[in-house]
Amino acid sequence: MNGLAVLRRVVLSLGSNVGDRMAALQGAVDGLFDAPDLEPVSLSPVYETAPVGGPEQGPFLNAVVTADTHIPSDVLLERTQSLEEALGRVRGVQWGPRTLDVDIIAVDQERSDDHRLTLPHPRAHERAFVLRPWADVDPDAEIVGRGPVRDLLARLEGQELHRRDDLQLQV
Repeated sequence: MNGLAVLRRVVLSLGSNVGDRMAALQGAVDGLFDAPDLEPVSLSPVYETAPVGGPEQGPFLNAVVTADTHIPSDVLLERTQSLEEALGRVRGVQWGPRTLDVDIIAVDQERSDDHRLTLPHPRAHERAFVLRPWADVDPDAEIVGRGPVRDLLARLEGQELHRRDDLQLQV
């Protein structure tokens, strides 16, 4: 072995429901790929979604990004949290309104029960705002231990999702 870490595919979910939501999502994309060692693979359409859980709040804009990386998952978590903070995220009420949310949904087939980063994301299989855009960019995607993303999405009912073809993220 040459000492290099294995290249892995990561799935990141982006969301914003405070301020200029689209600017926050684009800022997340820019920040993720301005840094080294994260190569973009795909960027989903943008969806407008009703909040799931938490206090009453406005609708979110959501998207999914897939990328390839050699960096360890804990380093990726530090990067996403720093990006959230740089773009105005304040961690207050759980599932409350936020300027930016960047969730690590999956890192290849990795499983982790670490309290800081559970992989795959423990609620991704229950959230249409993750599954729909992910299925758009990777129709054959699967969540380790849960099954195909398309099958999981088909089981969800009642989660409002509206594709915003008037909004486009750029890498």
